Amino acid sequence: MIRCQQGSFGLFFFYYQEIKADTDQEMNTSDICQPDIRDIDLNLLNVFLTVYDERSATKAAERLRLTQASVSNKIAELRRIYRDPLFKRTGRGLLPTSFADRIYPFVRDSLSCVQSSLRLQDNDYIGRTIIIGLSDDFELAFSSHISKFAKNITGCGRIHFKQTNSHLVSEALLTRSFDLALTAGGYTEEGISSLALGSCNYACLIDPDVLDIDAISLPFYLAHEHVMLSASGLFGIVDDVLASIGLTRKVRTSTTHFAAIPYLVKGTDCISTIPKHAAKAIAKMTSLRCLDAPIEFPSQNFGIAWRNFAGRDRVIKELIDTLKKELPAIYAELCN
Repeated sequence: MIRCQQGSFGLFFFYYQEIKADTDQEMNTSDICQPDIRDIDLNLLNVFLTVYDERSATKAAERLRLTQASVSNKIAELRRIYRDPLFKRTGRGLLPTSFADRIYPFVRDSLSCVQSSLRLQDNDYIGRTIIIGLSDDFELAFSSHISKFAKNITGCGRIHFKQTNSHLVSEALLTRSFDLALTAGGYTEEGISSLALGSCNYACLIDPDVLDIDAISLPFYLAHEHVMLSASGLFGIVDDVLASIGLTRKVRTSTTHFAAIPYLVKGTDCISTIPKHAAKAIAKMTSLRCLDAPIEFPSQNFGIAWRNFAGRDRVIKELIDTLKKELPAIYAELCN
């Protein structure tokens, strides 16, 4: 039988109160005190589900490994709590009342949620979801590889990629919004472990059907308009680097999404300068061409991070070890 904390069924009893209020109004028994969840043995709900499914106290007793008398007593207790017969004897067994039909889905779903919560303690639970926070440039470059790695890890279940950035990722890890993170930048917060996997650089994307070139000079770069990737839409790292040498660029369009870059560059003479791994990944999947940028950018490390104690989770640890081993080589191959 399932044993759980009483608060786990708060939502169920909210619905129960709503359903029973309608029934009480019909029966004119609203002055009777409502049952208090603290006074109820929640194992009775498991008996209710089993009897409902089996339509027989005898079969329910066999499934629950109880005596038929015990099941009958628990049904009687349920009837007292709900103030409803719940089951009527017929030639075909115990037939649920209309009220039993109404509460069945709430009881079933509540017990299912509790059962799922118990399985979360099992690191090998096949239905678990691993949440990885990462910026969308790394999602473009690495997500398909990570998904393949996870498929080979027993108990990894599904992978959920969730967008973040270096400013938000630490808090998200500490509040358990993510299991792992893959971003640029470092981590200084207590309680977070991290591992550098490489350093990022920048490259340019162009449409070769419009600009049929194999290299970009600085004068050419400054003469053409740009598609800017920026959170603010006003300036980005490219503008900071240009400003440091007394230069500016002309921006036609700005976006916050890497995935929008191909649609904004295609068919134009614009240039878009983004992290090289994202530029290479986009060029590989589209007809755009990736070229070296004509200016030097400061190198920025990227890597994975996790909560300190999450490393004790076998699945998380195996995924960390796999990423540590595989991603540097994938990055190097992608950016060559």
